[in-house]
Amino acid sequence: MAHATVAIVMALLLIVNVECCGGTCQRSIILLAGQSNMVGEGGVDGSFIWDGLVPPESQPNPNILRLNPELQWEVAREPLHQGISAPCGVGPGLPFANSILQHGQTIGLVPCAFVQTNIDDWQRGTSNYTRALTRAWAAVGQGGGVFRALLWYQGEADSNDEARAESYKGKLVQFFNDLRNDLLSPYLPIIQVAVATGGKRQYRVKVREAQLNTGLPNVFCVDAETLNVTIQNDNQKVHLDTRSQVKLGKALANVFLNIPDAFV
Repeated sequence: MAHATVAIVMALLLIVNVECCGGTCQRSIILLAGQSNMVGEGGVDGSFIWDGLVPPESQPNPNILRLNPELQWEVAREPLHQGISAPCGVGPGLPFANSILQHGQTIGLVPCAFVQTNIDDWQRGTSNYTRALTRAWAAVGQGGGVFRALLWYQGEADSNDEARAESYKGKLVQFFNDLRNDLLSPYLPIIQVAVATGGKRQYRVKVREAQLNTGLPNVFCVDAETLNVTIQNDNQKVHLDTRSQVKLGKALANVFLNIPDAFV
């Protein structure tokens, strides 16, 4: 039923999206999905409290918006996932948006990530998938726009179980294909992050291998291996600190800006 409802919304909004592709509106819509490191836990301590420090690269800009929990546009500020998932602090979304922002352009960030989710939690028909799809089409409905990219950072939750790690690639590819189909964007650029190998989750290598080799067109990868991580809870949770989240956002932006016709 939920999927059917989303399909109806998609049909009603298709005309809006087509008009935007013809150049009648400028908002570039970026979806952010995955688990805690896409939510952003930069500056969040072991008690799940954010230190409130916003780096220069994450400062708000009136031309960078976020779709809030009420499905309305507002100026994007850290924490970007406030009211959508918790705990949350600094993430890669705002450093990404500030890096790609061009004159006369508006960036619309659609935060959809949720902490502690595994790849099964993102399959078509799940609450996370349906919510992401609903928010994506609501973003188009609020003044129009064009889907430009999905930023995806997930995999930690699947790297501590052999069966999950073995089945990860097939489910990841299925998720990407389903989401592209349901967004009516079969070649939507997807920029994902390959999980780092720190901590004790022994099947991270298998998950990384799947992420680095999806075999799908227009899927790109940024490697978190070189980023600083803050390890919490007896090495079971690997979270990027604020500096690393800024570095990641810039790395994602660099990939995006090198995609041919990224803004066309």
